[in-house]
Amino acid sequence: MRIAQVAPLYEAVPPLLYGGTERVVSYLTEELVALGHDVTLYASGDSVTSARLVSCSERALRLWPEVRDGNAYHVLQFERVLKDLHSYDVVHFHGEPLHYPLSRLVDVPMVTTLHGRLDLPELVPLYREFFDVPLVSISNSQRTPLPWAAWRGTVLHGLPTDLLPVGDGGGGYLAFVGRISPEKDLVSGIEIARRAGRPLKLAAKVDEADRKYFETVIRPLLDDPLIEFLGEIDEAEKGRFLGDALAMLFPVDWPEPFGLAMIEAMACGTPVIARRRGSVPEVVDDGITGFIYETIEEGVAAIDAVARLDRAGVRRHFVERFSARRMALDYLAIYAALCTAKPSEVIAS
Repeated sequence: MRIAQVAPLYEAVPPLLYGGTERVVSYLTEELVALGHDVTLYASGDSVTSARLVSCSERALRLWPEVRDGNAYHVLQFERVLKDLHSYDVVHFHGEPLHYPLSRLVDVPMVTTLHGRLDLPELVPLYREFFDVPLVSISNSQRTPLPWAAWRGTVLHGLPTDLLPVGDGGGGYLAFVGRISPEKDLVSGIEIARRAGRPLKLAAKVDEADRKYFETVIRPLLDDPLIEFLGEIDEAEKGRFLGDALAMLFPVDWPEPFGLAMIEAMACGTPVIARRRGSVPEVVDDGITGFIYETIEEGVAAIDAVARLDRAGVRRHFVERFSARRMALDYLAIYAALCTAKPSEVIAS
């Protein structure tokens, strides 16, 4: 199958540091190539892939400070895709909706995976208008605000099974990986670690939009000797960081669409302690790959119980449920259905 993958340009594919969507695009692209498909990746010029790379910006926009309006590069990217459109059996977009108006006017199947939160009021009129644009969700819970959209399936994220090393949790600390922002609710995570008397290490990035929150709310909490802020870490550092952790703490307080960090921890054999929000019950097998909690007290109790979990079992469940191969096969089934569907066959569950 001839497949185009169209990635956001904010991060390289794969990202040099933080970047969940672009990381998933990389895993999917590489697995599709390994399965023998002809894949072209439209991404930033500093991306690295075994597919054919079409550079749509000199480098990742987030790490290119001279760029003040990334929309210009995303419009140019879409123009490149349109010029090549009939070279493909299917075109797979990730997140950006710029192609929606023209998707109705072309005869090449297009599908869009939505990687973000969908409970924003401005999305309702957008998807009321584009009710027939084929979409993929990354968890069933992500669909909740827009149940009537043209969902073609849910594909849970996956990772290469050899990407991250398995660890023994010998560091004895709790790990946090991700962005520092209000919806990630690191404040409650720090409180859980303090009450449990466990060190908490934060491998996290701070976007400029969240800088004030970090300085005024989070930084004062870093004076506690149990809390250590490491900043962003790269892929090589992440494996050891997660593998040495007793558990990964995921204290989100928003409708989490997926939570890639949860399966990264599981890949290392590290259990996840996560608040029951959004996709968490779809990702964490409670009592097997970690614990799901609601209150601070439940979170503390989960830390006390996590040593009883079988880290080898956590790893086995990761391989069974969250491999990149499974993810790629799920997407191939959606691509095949799109290529054989009649024009009237728009909405599927």
